[in-house]
Amino acid sequence: MADSILKRVLQVDPKNLLALNVLGLIKASEAKYTEAANFLGRAAQISPNDASIQFNLAKAHRDSGNDKDAIAHHKKSVALDPNDQEAWLSYGITTSNLGRHEDALVYYGNALRLKPDYSEALLSKGNVFSILKRYDEALAQYDKALSLKPDYAEAWSNKGVTLHELKRYDEAITHYDKALSLKPDYAEAWSNKGVTLDQLKRYDEAITHYDKALSLKPDVDWVSGDLLHTKMKICSWLGLAESLEDISKKVMANERFVNPLILLSLIDGVSLQKKSSEIYIQSRYPLNPVLGPIIKHPQSQKIRVGYFSADFRNHPVAFLISQLFEMHDRNKFETYAFSLVEARDEMRGRLAKAFDHFINIETQSDAQVAQLARSIGIDIAVDLTGLTKDARTGIFAHRAAPIQVNYLGYPSTMGADYIDYIIADKVLIPSEYQSCYSEKVVYLPDSYQVNDRKRAISDRQFTRQELGLSENGFVFCCFNNNYKILPSTFNGWMRILNSVEGSILWLLQDNSWVVENLKKEAQRQNIDPQRLVFLNRMPLQDHLARHRQADLFLDTYPYNAHTTASDSLWAGLPVLTLMGKSFASRVAASLLNAVGLPELITNTQDEYEELAIGLAKSPQKLLDIKLKLTNNRLTAPLFDTPLFTKNLESAYIKMYERYQNDLKPDHLSIF
Repeated sequence: MADSILKRVLQVDPKNLLALNVLGLIKASEAKYTEAANFLGRAAQISPNDASIQFNLAKAHRDSGNDKDAIAHHKKSVALDPNDQEAWLSYGITTSNLGRHEDALVYYGNALRLKPDYSEALLSKGNVFSILKRYDEALAQYDKALSLKPDYAEAWSNKGVTLHELKRYDEAITHYDKALSLKPDYAEAWSNKGVTLDQLKRYDEAITHYDKALSLKPDVDWVSGDLLHTKMKICSWLGLAESLEDISKKVMANERFVNPLILLSLIDGVSLQKKSSEIYIQSRYPLNPVLGPIIKHPQSQKIRVGYFSADFRNHPVAFLISQLFEMHDRNKFETYAFSLVEARDEMRGRLAKAFDHFINIETQSDAQVAQLARSIGIDIAVDLTGLTKDARTGIFAHRAAPIQVNYLGYPSTMGADYIDYIIADKVLIPSEYQSCYSEKVVYLPDSYQVNDRKRAISDRQFTRQELGLSENGFVFCCFNNNYKILPSTFNGWMRILNSVEGSILWLLQDNSWVVENLKKEAQRQNIDPQRLVFLNRMPLQDHLARHRQADLFLDTYPYNAHTTASDSLWAGLPVLTLMGKSFASRVAASLLNAVGLPELITNTQDEYEELAIGLAKSPQKLLDIKLKLTNNRLTAPLFDTPLFTKNLESAYIKMYERYQNDLKPDHLSIF
C-alpha cells in the first residue's frame, strides 16, 4: 500500500525527496537493492549533502554486491557526519569487501571510538584480523564482542571459523554448537560446522549439516557443491544426476553454487569449468589494486622464479616436482620457495635444500606476501596450488610478480585475469580449446607434467595373499581418490568384471563408507562384493612396490589419475584411460603419449571397456605393453627430468623476454 501511494506521489512530484528516500528504504528492506539504489540515487542528486541519504544509498549498493559504487557514497556519508558509528561500520565492511583490509580496521576503530561497546564493529574487526591471519587479535575481538553480548550467534560462529583456521577443530565445533543453540536457523553456522566435520573426515555428520544449511537457506554460497563433494567422497550417488543438471544451470546463471575444483570431477565441460572459475574468482579473489602497479625493474642476469605452494611436504605435488627444483640452472635462475603451509617431514627437508631461498609465509597476509615477493624482485611467480586445498589465490590477486603462472597443482583454468600463463601441452589443451582458458597457454613439447626420477620403489616383495588379492585372477586396479569415481565409471568397471571371469577390482579406501557403498552397488549389479578389494594408504615407496601385484590400472573420468598415473607408470603398471575435453580428463593421455603408450588412450566408454576386457583376455598383448613400458621408462620424455627442466626453463625465458620487451603475454610453444 505505502509503495503504491509513494509512487503516485512521484508521478505528481518526481523530485519529492521524502517519497524517494522512503521508497528506497522499503525496497532495501525487501532485498530489492537495485530498485532501492535507483530511488536513493535520485534522492542523492536532489540533496547531495544529506548524510543519511548518502549512507542509505551506499548500503543499498553494498547489499547488492556493488561495493565499488558504494564506496564513494560511504566516503561522502562519513565526511558529512563523522559521528555516525553505523556509517563508519558500513564503510569498513565495504572497504574490506574491496580488499582494503588495513583501511577497514581504521574505519572500525572510528566506529568503536564513538561507541566502545559496539559489538557489531568488534565482530567485523575480528573478521578482518582473521582475513589478515592475525588470529590472536581476531579471537580477542570476538571475545570482547561476546563479553558485551553473550547471545551473539554470529560472533560464536565466526570465532569458530578462526579456530578452524588454527586447526583447533574441536573448539571450533563447540563454538558452532553454541551459535546454533542461540540461533537454530543460522544456515551459515550449520555450513561452517559442516566444513569442520568434513575436515575431520566425519563425512556423515558433515552431510547432515550441509543438508540442514540448505534447508534453511537454499542459496547459501558454495554449500551445494560442498555437500555434493562430501557425498562423492563416500561414493553416495543418490540424486547425483539431478545435482549435475542443477550445477550446469546454476553456473550458467552466475550463481555461487559450486567450487570449481569440485566441478572438475563431475562434468567434462571446458566452457562450464571456465565460467565456474570466473564466478569463484570474482566472488573470492578479484584483482586487488591496493599495492599499486609493479614498477618494472631492469633486466638482470638471473631470472628470479618464485614457487608458491601449500604442498612443500609429503604430498603428490612435491613427489612430482622436487627434482626440478634441484636441477634448475643456477647460472640463469635464482629460485625462491614461498611455503603456504608449515610442515616438518622428510620431503620438507629435501625441498628446503633444493631452493636458493626457502620462505615460510603461512602467518603472513596475502598483501604482505605479495609485497614481500615484489621487494625481492620476483620476476615469475608460479602458483603450484591454484584453487586446491589451502590455496592463497589472494596473493596473486595483489600481483606478486609481473609474470604469474598457473602450473601443476590445479588442472584447469583459474579464471583470473591476473594469471598470465598456464603450463600445458598439445594433448591437454588443443588449440581449439584455448578460448576456454583465461590464461595464455605455454605448450611444452612432451608432457606438461614434471617427474622425479629419484622416486624410490621399495624392495619389499608383497604377496597377493597378504594384500587380500586372489592368487590367480586378473587384478584391475584404480588408486585414485574415491571422489573421482562417478557411477558411469563404476558401472563400466562392473561390466568389465562381469566379462573377465575371476577378475577383481583393487581400490583405494579413503573411508569405511566407501567400502560399504561400493560393495552394495556391486551387489546390486550382480557382482560378488568380494571381488572388490580395498587397500589403505602406506608410505610411497611401499605403495609403489605393491603395484607389482596389479595387472592393469583403470583410470577415472572425467578427473583422470594425475600423480597416481605417473606413479603407476613409474612402477611398471600400464594405465588405461578415457580421454575427454577438459584438462583434468586429458592428463593421463598426456602422460601415456610422453611414455610411448598411446595405444592405451580411448575416446569413448565402449572403447575403454572393450580394451580393458581385451587386454585381460590377451596375456601376450598385455605383456608386450608392459615390456614396452619397461623399456621406455628411462628413455621416453615422461621421466626425463633434465629434459623437462630445460624445456620449462626455455618457457620461463620466453615469458621473461616478452615482458622485458613490453609485449603482452601470448600463447607460447617450446620446441
